[in-house]
Amino acid sequence: MRYPAPEKKERGMKERLAGENIIRKMIARLLIPFIQLYGLYVIAHGEVGPGGGFQGGVILGASMILYVIAFGMEEGRKRMSRKISDLLSSTGVLIYGGIGLLCIFAGGAYLEYGMLLPGSPGLGSHLGIYGVEIGVGITVAAVMITIFFETARRDND
Repeated sequence: MRYPAPEKKERGMKERLAGENIIRKMIARLLIPFIQLYGLYVIAHGEVGPGGGFQGGVILGASMILYVIAFGMEEGRKRMSRKISDLLSSTGVLIYGGIGLLCIFAGGAYLEYGMLLPGSPGLGSHLGIYGVEIGVGITVAAVMITIFFETARRDND
């Protein structure tokens, strides 16, 4: 009775695992754009319906986490480095705070959106809330991705 050579047996297992990864990667490639589009939809329509910046940011962050699960930590870090996630976190907070300061400079209170465009309080409120939702969404997505990378890195150590 002959036994297969160890390298052949090992190669077969690697090929099988590679096949499983192909399915996971293909499903992730198909789903991630739709998940991100839905996250942007939730952010954009948060003012008039359920959802908003926080919920949309979580959905966007979850799409990046799905990418890391499907393609690995190294590929995920190529897409979203620590520098980029820190920059996005700060940018979202600056957008939120900047809109509040614009309201103060326009003569109102902090985040009093009606003062953004003095001639049209309805449009000012709409644009102000929309900007705040975008800032919150960017910040939440970036922080969620950062937390995932930090906890996943600790598990590997």
